[in-house]
Formats: sequence, structure tokens, C-alpha cells
Amino acid sequence: MKKWYDEEYRFSIEVTGFLRGEHTEHLCRNGEEIGDKYTCTYGCPVNEQGYGICSKMMQILYGDMQAVRSGGDLTLVGGAEANVKDYVCPDGCVCFRMTVEKTGAENFYKGKYYQE
Repeated sequence: MKKWYDEEYRFSIEVTGFLRGEHTEHLCRNGEEIGDKYTCTYGCPVNEQGYGICSKMMQILYGDMQAVRSGGDLTLVGGAEANVKDYVCPDGCVCFRMTVEKTGAENFYKGKYYQE
């Protein structure tokens, strides 16, 4: 892979808690632990060990990530702040918090990076 475009946003997703008990064994196949952190710009979020976030959770995050990339404010879709939103995984086990940081790079479409 040869990433050639510096993305406009960086996403950080952190495990903040559990809804059922104090661990995820026998509940979460990904084995999440409080404090686990995932990051990405455009691709899927990965942690420091190179493991990706749960694919079911990614389905939920993707829509909000696209909304942010389009100039959206996460408070308009239930976020605590314009750049912060809390989630519960689809299995109802793990709580996550997504934080968005603007990198300062130009928007892909406004910069016409799709043109040769």
C-alpha cells in the first residue's frame, strides 16, 4: 500500500467501559480492555499491536466518520461535543469514545485530489 494523500481528520477510538461486568471474556470476541485505543485517518481503526477494531463496531463508526469528513458536527447525531461521541458496541458489551482531530490537511474533494 502506498498512501499518497494526507487526510483531513484523525480519529481516535478508546474503550471506556463495559456494560456487563468487569471483563469481556465470553462476551467480546475482540477481547477489548478498558484503555485500549484505536486510531485511523481514512482506513479502519487499528491499535498499537496492529489489530483492527471489531467489524461490527466499524459499521457504526463509519457513518459518523463520513459525516465529520463532510463538515459535520457530532452533537447533531448524539455526540457530547462537536468532535466527541460515545458508543456502545452492537453486542451491548463494550463502551467506546471517538474523538476527532482536524489535521490541517486540505479536503480531498475541495483540493481536487481525485483528478490527475
